[in-house]
Amino acid sequence: MDETDIKILKALVLNARLSSRQIAQKLGISTGTVLARIRNLEKIGVIKGYSAIIDYEKLGYELTAITEITVSKGKLIELEKEIAKFQNVCCVYDITGLTDAMVIAKFKTRKELSDFTKTLLKMPFVERTNTHLVLTTVKEDFRIV
Repeated sequence: MDETDIKILKALVLNARLSSRQIAQKLGISTGTVLARIRNLEKIGVIKGYSAIIDYEKLGYELTAITEITVSKGKLIELEKEIAKFQNVCCVYDITGLTDAMVIAKFKTRKELSDFTKTLLKMPFVERTNTHLVLTTVKEDFRIV
Protein backbone atom coordinates (compact mmCIF):
# COMPACT_ATOMS: atom_id res chain seq x y z
CA MET A 1 0.00 0.00 0.00
CA ASP A 2 1.18 3.47 -0.81
CA GLU A 3 -0.04 7.04 -0.45
CA THR A 4 -2.45 6.70 -3.39
CA ASP A 5 -4.10 3.67 -1.78
CA ILE A 6 -4.48 5.61 1.48
CA LYS A 7 -6.06 8.54 -0.36
CA ILE A 8 -8.51 6.19 -2.10
CA LEU A 9 -9.39 4.58 1.25
CA LYS A 10 -9.96 7.99 2.84
CA ALA A 11 -12.30 8.99 0.03
CA LEU A 12 -14.26 5.73 0.36
CA VAL A 13 -14.42 5.92 4.15
CA LEU A 14 -15.88 9.42 3.97
CA ASN A 15 -18.34 8.47 1.22
CA ALA A 16 -18.52 4.86 -0.01
CA ARG A 17 -21.02 5.93 -2.68
CA LEU A 18 -18.40 7.86 -4.65
CA SER A 19 -17.84 6.40 -8.08
CA SER A 20 -14.37 5.45 -9.25
CA ARG A 21 -14.59 8.36 -11.68
CA GLN A 22 -15.38 10.80 -8.87
CA ILE A 23 -12.49 9.49 -6.77
CA ALA A 24 -10.16 9.72 -9.75
CA GLN A 25 -11.16 13.34 -10.41
CA LYS A 26 -10.76 14.21 -6.75
CA LEU A 27 -7.27 12.67 -6.56
CA GLY A 28 -6.09 13.67 -10.03
CA ILE A 29 -5.48 10.11 -11.24
CA SER A 30 -7.09 7.90 -13.87
CA THR A 31 -10.31 6.01 -13.31
CA GLY A 32 -8.57 2.78 -14.35
CA THR A 33 -5.97 3.30 -11.61
CA VAL A 34 -8.70 3.80 -9.01
CA LEU A 35 -10.59 0.70 -10.18
CA ALA A 36 -7.46 -1.46 -10.15
CA ARG A 37 -6.41 -0.24 -6.73
CA ILE A 38 -9.86 -0.76 -5.21
CA ARG A 39 -9.99 -4.28 -6.67
CA ASN A 40 -6.57 -5.01 -5.16
CA LEU A 41 -7.57 -3.58 -1.75
CA GLU A 42 -10.64 -5.82 -1.81
CA LYS A 43 -8.58 -8.84 -2.90
CA ILE A 44 -6.04 -8.47 -0.07
CA GLY A 45 -8.80 -7.90 2.49
CA VAL A 46 -8.15 -4.27 3.36
CA ILE A 47 -11.62 -3.40 2.08
CA LYS A 48 -13.98 -5.97 3.60
CA GLY A 49 -17.22 -4.42 2.38
CA TYR A 50 -19.21 -1.22 2.01
CA SER A 51 -21.71 0.12 4.47
CA ALA A 52 -23.87 3.07 5.45
CA ILE A 53 -23.39 4.86 8.75
CA ILE A 54 -26.67 4.54 10.60
CA ASP A 55 -28.11 6.38 13.57
CA TYR A 56 -29.35 3.34 15.49
CA GLU A 57 -31.23 5.41 18.04
CA LYS A 58 -33.50 6.61 15.22
CA LEU A 59 -34.24 2.95 14.51
CA GLY A 60 -35.26 2.41 18.12
CA TYR A 61 -32.00 1.00 19.51
CA GLU A 62 -31.94 3.23 22.58
CA LEU A 63 -29.73 1.02 24.75
CA THR A 64 -26.05 0.43 24.12
CA ALA A 65 -24.42 -2.07 26.46
CA ILE A 66 -20.73 -2.72 26.99
CA THR A 67 -20.29 -6.12 28.57
CA GLU A 68 -17.10 -7.47 30.07
CA ILE A 69 -16.90 -11.27 30.05
CA THR A 70 -14.65 -13.57 32.07
CA VAL A 71 -14.14 -16.97 30.44
CA SER A 72 -12.74 -20.20 31.88
CA LYS A 73 -10.82 -23.19 30.55
CA GLY A 74 -9.16 -21.61 27.51
CA LYS A 75 -12.34 -21.44 25.44
CA LEU A 76 -12.16 -17.69 24.80
CA ILE A 77 -11.85 -17.69 21.01
CA GLU A 78 -14.64 -20.23 20.50
CA LEU A 79 -16.92 -18.28 22.84
CA GLU A 80 -16.16 -14.96 21.16
CA LYS A 81 -17.00 -16.43 17.75
CA GLU A 82 -20.38 -17.60 19.08
CA ILE A 83 -21.16 -14.25 20.68
CA ALA A 84 -20.25 -12.45 17.44
CA LYS A 85 -23.15 -14.26 15.74
CA PHE A 86 -25.79 -12.58 17.94
CA GLN A 87 -27.90 -10.11 15.97
CA ASN A 88 -27.53 -7.19 18.40
CA VAL A 89 -23.75 -7.51 18.80
CA CYS A 90 -21.73 -4.77 17.11
CA CYS A 91 -18.24 -5.53 18.40
CA VAL A 92 -16.42 -8.36 20.15
CA TYR A 93 -12.93 -7.69 21.48
CA ASP A 94 -10.38 -10.05 23.00
CA ILE A 95 -8.80 -7.81 25.66
CA THR A 96 -6.16 -7.59 28.35
CA GLY A 97 -6.90 -6.79 31.97
CA LEU A 98 -9.17 -8.29 34.60
CA THR A 99 -11.66 -9.67 32.07
CA ASP A 100 -11.14 -11.63 28.87
CA ALA A 101 -13.56 -10.14 26.34
CA MET A 102 -15.53 -6.97 25.72
CA VAL A 103 -18.79 -6.97 23.81
CA ILE A 104 -20.67 -3.93 22.53
CA ALA A 105 -24.31 -4.51 21.65
CA LYS A 106 -27.44 -2.43 20.97
CA PHE A 107 -30.97 -3.09 22.15
CA LYS A 108 -34.43 -1.62 21.70
CA THR A 109 -35.76 -2.67 25.10
CA ARG A 110 -34.55 -3.55 28.57
CA LYS A 111 -36.05 -7.01 28.07
CA GLU A 112 -33.84 -7.60 25.01
CA LEU A 113 -30.79 -6.56 27.06
CA SER A 114 -31.89 -8.75 29.97
CA ASP A 115 -32.41 -11.77 27.70
CA PHE A 116 -29.01 -11.19 26.07
CA THR A 117 -27.25 -10.99 29.43
CA LYS A 118 -28.97 -14.14 30.70
CA THR A 119 -28.07 -15.95 27.49
CA LEU A 120 -24.42 -14.99 27.95
CA LEU A 121 -24.45 -16.24 31.52
CA LYS A 122 -25.88 -19.61 30.40
CA MET A 123 -23.13 -20.13 27.83
CA PRO A 124 -20.54 -22.79 28.69
CA PHE A 125 -17.28 -21.40 30.07
CA VAL A 126 -18.70 -17.94 30.92
CA GLU A 127 -17.70 -17.36 34.53
CA ARG A 128 -19.16 -13.88 34.91
CA THR A 129 -20.24 -10.77 33.09
CA ASN A 130 -20.17 -7.09 34.03
CA THR A 131 -22.49 -4.94 31.93
CA HIS A 132 -22.26 -1.17 31.56
CA LEU A 133 -25.02 0.94 29.99
CA VAL A 134 -24.06 3.90 27.84
CA LEU A 135 -25.76 7.06 29.08
CA THR A 136 -24.66 9.43 26.32
CA THR A 137 -22.91 8.65 23.05
CA VAL A 138 -20.35 11.39 22.56
CA LYS A 139 -18.71 9.81 19.52
CA GLU A 140 -19.34 6.56 17.68
CA ASP A 141 -17.41 6.50 14.45
CA PHE A 142 -15.00 3.81 13.32
CA ARG A 143 -13.76 5.81 10.32
CA ILE A 144 -10.15 6.57 11.29
CA VAL A 145 -8.30 6.48 7.97
